[in-house]
Amino acid sequence: MSRQVTEGRFFVEGPQEGRGGSGRRLPLVIDVPHSGHVLPPDFDTIAPTAAILACGDAYVDELWLAATHHGATLIAALFPRAYIDPNRAVYDIDPELLASLWPHDARPQAYSERGVGLLHRFAAPNVPLYDRRLTVAEVERRIHDYYLPYRQALRDALDTAWRRHGAVWHLDCHSMRARGGALDPDAGMPRPDAIVSDADGTSADPAFSRWIIAELTRLGFRVAYNTPYRGGDIVRHFGRPAQRRHSVQIELNQALYLNEARGEKHDGFSTLQSQLGQFAAALAAYAEQHSEEV
Repeated sequence: MSRQVTEGRFFVEGPQEGRGGSGRRLPLVIDVPHSGHVLPPDFDTIAPTAAILACGDAYVDELWLAATHHGATLIAALFPRAYIDPNRAVYDIDPELLASLWPHDARPQAYSERGVGLLHRFAAPNVPLYDRRLTVAEVERRIHDYYLPYRQALRDALDTAWRRHGAVWHLDCHSMRARGGALDPDAGMPRPDAIVSDADGTSADPAFSRWIIAELTRLGFRVAYNTPYRGGDIVRHFGRPAQRRHSVQIELNQALYLNEARGEKHDGFSTLQSQLGQFAAALAAYAEQHSEEV
């Protein structure tokens, strides 16, 4: 299956056939909401492009692409998270960003209080994205044209897999700085190689999360579980373990593959990509063992 790009906003890549691809279609869905680097024409930001991209998850879509050779479907945003963040609740509206009262449901979360809600106020600490407040129409357009289509594409992939197999395993994939930044809950703290999060066991069967941790540990990673990240809105929204819909968030330390100061890949990129390919092969075997065609 070839890559399907929707109006430059996101892409869906199905299981690969030939040249190493298994051609199998397994109930595995990978989504990458924060690796986009295509700046929408109406962004109208004053922040440097480098700062905008640095607050995203550089190259995570490339890192996980190998999963499509093992029966997984990959969905990735092409727009930057600073423009609108697919991993936030649609009601996480920051009132400090708006020029007038929001006419829809607005329940600002802790993210908005830090300036990184549904729409970010900052690209980095003390680096504002705008020199003005956004209009209601601007925010509505971003939700309608970018946020909702991405979430719908993810929902469609999850529903299709679940209907076919009676179960679906979903990984929401991110990267993180080697140390917590000023806008993060763990500011200044060193981080492990990976963090696995399932909203304290509510977005996936903890047994699946433990399996992920064991596999990553076997590959040599230092792994934390539900700390400091417990899982964002995507896994909380889509994970329904009682219905065999399992959603787990995985954060990878950028120091494993990226020169954080320059935002460039280093020699560790190919090594990490290979390790994730091994993980994807094991995940495919797990899904085949725990699911069946219906």
